[in-house]
Amino acid sequence: MNNHVLTIAGCTLALGIAVPAGAQDVDRSDWPSSFTVGTASQGGTYFAYGSGWANLVADELGLSGGAEVTGGPMQNMALVHTGDLAFGMTTLGPARESMEGSNPIAPGLEMTNACAIFPMYQTPFSVTALSSSGIESISDIPDGARIGFGPAGSTSDTYFPQMMDTLGVNYERRNGGWSDLGGQLQDGLLDVIAFAAGIPVPAVSQLEVQTDVNIIEYTEEEQQQLMEAFPVAEFEIPADTYSTLSEPARSVSMWNFAIASCDLPESFVKEAVAVVMSDNERMVNIHRAAESTVPENVDKNTVLPWHPGAAAWFRENTDVEISDEMVFGG
Repeated sequence: MNNHVLTIAGCTLALGIAVPAGAQDVDRSDWPSSFTVGTASQGGTYFAYGSGWANLVADELGLSGGAEVTGGPMQNMALVHTGDLAFGMTTLGPARESMEGSNPIAPGLEMTNACAIFPMYQTPFSVTALSSSGIESISDIPDGARIGFGPAGSTSDTYFPQMMDTLGVNYERRNGGWSDLGGQLQDGLLDVIAFAAGIPVPAVSQLEVQTDVNIIEYTEEEQQQLMEAFPVAEFEIPADTYSTLSEPARSVSMWNFAIASCDLPESFVKEAVAVVMSDNERMVNIHRAAESTVPENVDKNTVLPWHPGAAAWFRENTDVEISDEMVFGG
């Protein structure tokens, strides 16, 4: 497990942190004194988003909380399943594979002790190259191109190479954190980066400031090919996401959900969900991708069981429906 932990809001009730009125009346005797959220590599959306909501929950509930750099969704599923992390973030494709025992971290182990707690956002699969490369479409990617697919075992690394195979691209596979890959692209060590991350991707935004890039969209035919072959949906990257874009870019996407160990106390998870879901503006201030972190997107989860605490909050405070069959232990 990567021990690079960003400790944020390491504050407790003893330090005089105000706990929200709703949480003051809750029996906290079985709550953990601290928690960690598994994210992904620095420079990616998971780290920015996950650090932000860890900070927010820690601050609001008067606990010590932090975000940990991990290998992304597959590793987060493993660490949350085993209880090594209280919370994590995952994409539904890796979540399904993990539950079915196909997680490469522990082949054969059915990771069924990770529960959904709230919808996050869609992860578009997007491709970026330097403008100077002349690569303006998938078909422009040269034979043997050096493509950065993100951290090994990440959603991007799990699916994007297969997608490139499907689209007939021949490449050399490279891995690394998003910030590092962005630097390699700028230095001419990579030809393309294949990003699977919530938008705007911090590493892409940083590249735009420093150099001219092409954000490459799929043709309608390519988009259809990917939707037929993978658990992805049609998506458009809005034109105002990046300064490089003058119009929306055609893409495909996969949903992300926050997860928790199914063994965590129901009241603790319920209050943590309340902090995140009760004020969307605060979440959007953390990262723009959180515009999709709203109750209406609960139904996008067709894979993971819901934590009883999360299900209770949604049932009591929103009109969304969660069936008993989708609740852990139900």
